Amino acid sequence: MEHKFNKEAEFFREVPTGGLSRLPPIPQPSRAPAESTPISDDSAGVSHLDLVRVVERVHRRYLDLFRLDLGRLGIDDLSPSQVMMLFTIGADELTVRDLIDRGYYLGSNASYNLKRLVEGGYVDRSASERDRRSARIRLSDKGRKLCDDVRKMDETYHRLVARNAEEKRDLETAFKTLQRLEHAWTSALRYGEGKIT
Repeated sequence: MEHKFNKEAEFFREVPTGGLSRLPPIPQPSRAPAESTPISDDSAGVSHLDLVRVVERVHRRYLDLFRLDLGRLGIDDLSPSQVMMLFTIGADELTVRDLIDRGYYLGSNASYNLKRLVEGGYVDRSASERDRRSARIRLSDKGRKLCDDVRKMDETYHRLVARNAEEKRDLETAFKTLQRLEHAWTSALRYGEGKIT
């Protein structure tokens, strides 16, 4: 386990301190001809498990990179997951239940992260006027500023993976495919695999 950590730590030492603009270009895989033969039903292709494993690795790598960027912004009191919760809240005023439903958080996890956000001054929490037992949450000025800073950093990453019209289309296709999978898997959870729409 320690060997793996050291290997990942070495990876981060290779990132120039001048930011992403000094990173070398990403090597691009060769493209298949436009008139390639369609994948037949008996072909193995990419399985759902393959896709999930790639998504998990991409997510972990992004969190590692995000952690470094938060350090560059001087944010050392929040984890990347807590910052993502700020984006889940967005411009809305929500109940805690709404936040949990919207972000697919576990209750205890959401409560802990929300407590950290409130204590850090990133989120304002107030009792609901209709039901004093129910709290309403919204981003504070500090939380909105952090979201704006993260959006600016994200523009740099976006330029790394969407450098021309074709890559932008690829990114949109990937996004739509992931949304479709989320919908299918959510339906499978709710209604069983035989009733996926």
